[in-house]
Amino acid sequence: MDSTQVEFEWPVTVYYEDTDAGGVVYHSNYLKFFERARTELLRNVGVSQQALLEQNIGFVVRHMEIDFLQGARLDDHLIVKTNIAELKKASLTFCQEIVNPEGKTLCRAMVKVACINNERMRPTAIPQAIFMEFSRSDR
Repeated sequence: MDSTQVEFEWPVTVYYEDTDAGGVVYHSNYLKFFERARTELLRNVGVSQQALLEQNIGFVVRHMEIDFLQGARLDDHLIVKTNIAELKKASLTFCQEIVNPEGKTLCRAMVKVACINNERMRPTAIPQAIFMEFSRSDR
């Protein structure tokens, strides 16, 4: 299912620990910002990752394409925007971007996340309640 659902936004402040010696966000930390926003999107729709883990269900990154367009700096206040670009039986593809307060995109990524059974480490269907929440047209 392709989606044009409402965008989820999550604020991020750049801390000293996020930067390199020059005060610019180190490239791997953009991945952390994206991960946090996906986690908060799940929380926003009532999904507890802890509850999923207790059911041996997890989400793992399967594939990612990322474009670093402009560096963020220490103390910047950023927004991570997240949309579900594609919803399938056992995977989600997120379109994410990090923007500054002026709306300029600093980094963007397409992230395919697979739903797996943690015991077997094999794909499994996304739980029905989550699938239904993400397939709602009013989201």
